[in-house]
Formats: sequence, C-alpha cells, structure tokens
Amino acid sequence: MKTKIEKTNAARLLDQAGIPYALVPYDVDENDLAASRVARELGEDARRIFKTLVLRGDKHGLLACVIPGNAEVDLKVAAQVSGNKKVEMLPVKELLPATGYVRGGCSPVGMKKKLPTWIDPSCRQFDTIFVSAGVRGLQLRVAPDDLLRVTGANVAPLVNTLK
Repeated sequence: MKTKIEKTNAARLLDQAGIPYALVPYDVDENDLAASRVARELGEDARRIFKTLVLRGDKHGLLACVIPGNAEVDLKVAAQVSGNKKVEMLPVKELLPATGYVRGGCSPVGMKKKLPTWIDPSCRQFDTIFVSAGVRGLQLRVAPDDLLRVTGANVAPLVNTLK
C-alpha cells in the first residue's frame, strides 16, 4: 500500500511556477542528518544531493548557499560573492524562526523571507539535482536551471573542500 506524500510549501511554489519536479521520500535518522547519509539512503551520488546552508553576513544579513552534499562551504568565498567582509553559519536555533525550516529540512524554495541565494555551479553537471522539499525525509528532484529560476539564485563557486 502506497502512502500519500504530502506536498510541502516548496512543492506548491514549484507547481505555481509551472516547474516539473518529483518528491522523493527517504528514511530519516535524527542522529545523522548529513547530506551524505541522504545520498546513501536514496542510492545517489552525494555530489547530486544539494544542501541549503543559511549564513549571516556582517554587512547584508542572511543569505543562502546551496552546495553539493559532499562539500563544505568556503566562508571567504561566500562573503566575497555576497558583498560581506565575513559570513558565519546561522546558529541552528535561529534557523526555524528565520526561514520556517528546521535543520535537515531547509529548502532553498519557499523560505519565510526570500534570501539572496547562491548555488554552486557543479549543479549543472547533472540533468536533475536533489534539494530538501522543506521537511526532513523528503527531497525535491528538479532541474538545476529550474531551481535557479524559481529561487532567483546566482551561480558562484562556493566550496573549498570536497570530502
């Protein structure tokens, strides 16, 4: 018996924009929310599972960086592309109030307030990539250019170390 997947706000926004996507569920491990674990759970390459990180800049406030699951954000580059002198990760306790999303379920689509967003250019290596659908346990599979369009994101190399 198939369980019906509830549409998230991010999915509804993609519907409104006429963007094709698929909702892809996975089993959540509350003790391991890493993108690499999501990749293993889905049987996908971790470079195709993109995580959304929210940072705070010293000049321009909050911003989002969407990077491959096997990478770490380069804070110096994120600061430079966003016009800040420095940026830091937003503390987890501030994520839900700022974005409407929890850690492990932060989507670049449909945040409470639209944040300036940058997506790593490696997204274009794939026909489709995965990003959180806005809840833990559910990913959106979407074409990178469609994601760029719906988020209004810029493309910039954001990673320094591939794991």
